[in-house]
Amino acid sequence: MSETIKYVLDETQIPRFWYNIVADLPRPPEPVLHPATHQPIGPADLEPLFPMALIQQEVSAERSIEIPEPVRDVYRQWRPSPLYRARRLERALDTPARIYYKYEGVSPAGSHKPNTAVAQAFYNKQEGVRRLTTETGAGQWGSALAYAGAIFGLEVKVFMVRVSFDQKPYRKALMEVWGAQCVASPSTETNAGRQILAASPDSTGSLGIAISEAVEVAAQHADTKYALGSVLNHVLLHQTVIGQEALAQFELANDYPDIVIGCTGGGSNFAGIAFPFIGAALRGERKVRVIACEPAACPTLTRGRYAYDFGDTAHLTPLVKMHTLGSTFIPPGFHAGGLRYHGMAPLVSLVQELGLIESRAYTQTACFEAGVQFARAEGILPAPEATHAVRGAIDEALRCKKEGVSRAILFNLCGHGHFDMQAYIDFLAGKLEDRHYDEAELAKSLAALPAA
Repeated sequence: MSETIKYVLDETQIPRFWYNIVADLPRPPEPVLHPATHQPIGPADLEPLFPMALIQQEVSAERSIEIPEPVRDVYRQWRPSPLYRARRLERALDTPARIYYKYEGVSPAGSHKPNTAVAQAFYNKQEGVRRLTTETGAGQWGSALAYAGAIFGLEVKVFMVRVSFDQKPYRKALMEVWGAQCVASPSTETNAGRQILAASPDSTGSLGIAISEAVEVAAQHADTKYALGSVLNHVLLHQTVIGQEALAQFELANDYPDIVIGCTGGGSNFAGIAFPFIGAALRGERKVRVIACEPAACPTLTRGRYAYDFGDTAHLTPLVKMHTLGSTFIPPGFHAGGLRYHGMAPLVSLVQELGLIESRAYTQTACFEAGVQFARAEGILPAPEATHAVRGAIDEALRCKKEGVSRAILFNLCGHGHFDMQAYIDFLAGKLEDRHYDEAELAKSLAALPAA
């Protein structure tokens, strides 16, 4: 049998609908609350930030939401993405496990992020929006929205977390090639940024701070809307093309995953791969273990509190019920910038509360070790974020070896690491160190959670 096994669908098999897990959950998510009144918000409260089509998706309980044909037409550039059987990795681990990975690094931006960036740009263009603002950690989301903005003729302004802005200059360059403006956050361009810099001139930034800046700019301009790359229901919805394709590809493989694994920061790529499988189980089809892998330096699912909190540092956003480390929590500057967020998607948080998923936290050196091992076996260099899923998959494969059982393991390789080479240079030189958050700062941040 060939060493390389690739399960490919043709473009006619790109999903025609996004899957909404809300329809299959045993209880609905908690309502979103107004930041001032702490009362449930309505569509009018979100209109300054989002087009109405996305607001309707945000609150929808319909199981299937049709993907517009112009969005599917852009998807055809890289979708359906391939599913691989990692036979070389299986042999290197000497495991009876059957390891599969869904590879999202084939998109123009090199990650899963365009699945929602293209959709959000389309809906904003439809409603006459001229400009989008957003935040980005490692730059995956910022570059994806820059690409989508170029496709649909929208201006894009990206506030990039300072530590990643300094670590990953090529991501900034890619955004600028696609016509976006990229500034380091915290910046002097917003009240939120100036307040942070006044208190901490050397701030490395956080996604919470960058969100505050992007939201502030969007709220002040009638022709500008805000686009978010993770966390919100409509973002997770758009990513379910990943898991839906994987379900079809497992039919080609005549197999079905016993375990589904994804890395988690805000929750979008994890939901994209996992929600269609969880939904199938909830509807009485095959059961599956689902594992969320997060950074030990920003452990929202494993250490966070399930509570109402702000999505940003300046408290400009509505309150959502989620696993959170507190909106003032600033993670240390580890390399997986896309996972440096204080909160977890409300829907991912809810499925953990319902006992439908497990979560575990990994240090960055353990993840980079897994990333290098994977690259040497399979030839693809994972993004630092994706190495968390690789680590989880390897650990489960070694568990199969120890127990002497064969299980099918699926993980989402959500992006490549070609713009993250300095991190790998540091790791190979022995300079990459595990980063640890301050327990006292975490306790302080959790103590400041709003009384909602």
